[in-house]
Amino acid sequence: MAEMNEIQYKKPIYEVSHDLNEYLVNNSRCTKIPIEYSDLMRYNHLIPKLDKDDSHTLWNSVLYGPSEMEEIYEHLVDLYQILIGDGSHLDYLTVDSVDFCAYGNSQPFRIKILNQINDNYDYYYIKKADASRVYGLELEHFLSPNKINYIYYNNTLVEEHIIGIPGDDFMDRLEQYNEGHNEVRLAKEFVKFNERCFVRLLGDMRAYNWVVVVNQDFDQIQYRIRSIDFDQQNYEGRHRIYLPQFYKENLPYVRLTQKHMSIATAQQYVNEEQALLRKRYKLVEPQITELMHIMKRDKISKDSYIKQLGAELARFYDQDDFRLCNTMGEVLELNIHTRLNF
Repeated sequence: MAEMNEIQYKKPIYEVSHDLNEYLVNNSRCTKIPIEYSDLMRYNHLIPKLDKDDSHTLWNSVLYGPSEMEEIYEHLVDLYQILIGDGSHLDYLTVDSVDFCAYGNSQPFRIKILNQINDNYDYYYIKKADASRVYGLELEHFLSPNKINYIYYNNTLVEEHIIGIPGDDFMDRLEQYNEGHNEVRLAKEFVKFNERCFVRLLGDMRAYNWVVVVNQDFDQIQYRIRSIDFDQQNYEGRHRIYLPQFYKENLPYVRLTQKHMSIATAQQYVNEEQALLRKRYKLVEPQITELMHIMKRDKISKDSYIKQLGAELARFYDQDDFRLCNTMGEVLELNIHTRLNF
């Protein structure tokens, strides 16, 4: 087994540039919102949230003062309606809870919205805005099979909840979540997910940073693996950081793939995913070209990481053009074109 990936240092937050902000405005990703991330930081207390085994979940319940809570909750409901609807005010929606996670780069607030008519509920997230994450969200929207719904405004990111079972939890309790599971199809999806991450250089895809979506087809179960963390969009300098197969947290999926799949079969699925990626790219080529143009001028990584990644990819592809890249945007564009044979 090859040496496993390890990310030693926390990635810094990069501000959204003027050009990226203009792109978001022009593409309906930016709109005025009634409450921002900084407003939610005015809490009085945090209470640790525990799981059913009384272990800390990294989330904390947020308590606001009585004078602020009513106004904050009202704005949170209005923001939810802007994110998922037409912005209309609905009296029967309310905030059931607000949780905060100090772990990770974006330090998110998780908002639980309750429909008081039928007791149905939904989640969404409010986070610190980070240019890396914005690029990651856009690339996920363009190049993955999934559509992403989010809002950026004034250094705040508002993101729709991505439904699924965390990858580590799914494998730990496979029979509970997935009676009659199809290991071959799960392994196939992991191979395709691995390729999607490498093409668009999305890093830190440890099992708890992505989810498994289980769909019942008419005669069998289908799977989709979806990223839920986009902070490590082409930041690190090691090319293996962008390959989920090299994280120890993903070893159960790697072993499952090795159990059911030959190298030739795995390559077949890689080729299939590359063909789909080429089609997705062509469908949005003007917009993704505009995004790459901005990204190639943006500062979203260390100079040493840019040179390291360029050198490693030059060796990987036997293509010295990667050594000439001066920004991560240039590395990413060349990687997409090289990997997909444009």
